[in-house]
Amino acid sequence: MDGSLTGIAPRQLTAVLERRLAEEPAVVLNGPRTVGKSTLLHALADRLGRPVIDCDDPATRAAVRADPGRFVSGSGPVLIDEYQHVPDLLSAIKAELNRDLSPGRFVLAGSTQYRTLPEAGQALTGRVDILDVLPLTQAEIDGATGDFLVGRLLDGADVSLSTGPSTTTRAEYARRITSGGMPVVLRRPPGRSRSRWFANYLDLVIERDVLELSRVRQREMLPRLLRVLAARSGQILNIASTASAVGMEKTSTENYLKLLEAVFLVLRVPAWGTTLGSRVARQPKVHVVDSGVMAWLLGLTPEKIATNDPAALTEYGHLVETFAVGEILRQVTWSDAPIAVGHFRTSDAQEVDLVLERDDGMVHAFEIKAGTRVDQSDLAGIRALRARLGDRLATAIVFYTGTLTFRFDDGTLVLPLDTLWSETW
Repeated sequence: MDGSLTGIAPRQLTAVLERRLAEEPAVVLNGPRTVGKSTLLHALADRLGRPVIDCDDPATRAAVRADPGRFVSGSGPVLIDEYQHVPDLLSAIKAELNRDLSPGRFVLAGSTQYRTLPEAGQALTGRVDILDVLPLTQAEIDGATGDFLVGRLLDGADVSLSTGPSTTTRAEYARRITSGGMPVVLRRPPGRSRSRWFANYLDLVIERDVLELSRVRQREMLPRLLRVLAARSGQILNIASTASAVGMEKTSTENYLKLLEAVFLVLRVPAWGTTLGSRVARQPKVHVVDSGVMAWLLGLTPEKIATNDPAALTEYGHLVETFAVGEILRQVTWSDAPIAVGHFRTSDAQEVDLVLERDDGMVHAFEIKAGTRVDQSDLAGIRALRARLGDRLATAIVFYTGTLTFRFDDGTLVLPLDTLWSETW
């Protein structure tokens, strides 16, 4: 198996979208370019017998700009792709919703963060539900459906230890992690074809989507900043240090970072638990959204990882964390419950890579290790978090690339990383 994708991957978000449409007047499908938003939208259109208004098409975009009200009036649902190209649509939709707030009236899909559009803050606040459409999970790539680990945890289910040893090899992990989850690239054979796609994809997003959002004075700095952020993915974000590495002013670096976030190339995971004590750090972590994009930016391939070069293995450790965080956060989007997301770190560098807090205050903590062994020294961050939370810490899990599942005396679970996409739970 070379990791190529054939056909349309089943999306867990299909059922989520159906539920939201039954409750909300407007739903926005928000996510990176080519990630599958249009596929979701067209599948819905086929089922409902409705057309899709594609604002990525120049002729359609011009017509919608000339008279946005005409395109959003009438019976719903109205389905609009790449709506961000015509921001006046949001005001026209607001006028329609002022007259009728029935569920399922509008579904919008866009490749720019909804909250970054200046019109968005005033047009549809309180009337729109945002559904993140992120790169494919490994379960979706494999064509698997059903209940998976993160969803079961968020629903309050216990985690069983009945699973047998993992059969995923180190080479298989490297292949999956460096491939990422972008559907288009997964349909290409590994190697030069995928490398060309990543290069063209980043050029398109930067040249088209970023520059449409803002008049960037130093366009050539954006790819440089993205590469520096890729090298620091999974680490605490230090804007001053990042600015120095890129050769930009701190303010400009922050502004350019916001643009890269707006087009879903990077994300910030905020510090969590800052009310738990003065010794809890407050800086966010930064992650590249797709591990395949990050691997390409760093020049990491399965072959390079297999050489065991120390520098490559250090980068691979950060890549594994970014990959695992991405897998978990994508499964979080399948949940209807509000989930607070963050990372935990003390002033003396005891940390937990990802923390999920349910609306009932219960917390699930995840630490990610690229190696095949886990011992007590790897639990320092979890112990620090447990000391502050007590019984509120519902689950603590260390994911690693080893084969066995076991539990430490304090209740911390150690699970093979592939448990995230296993159907055996």
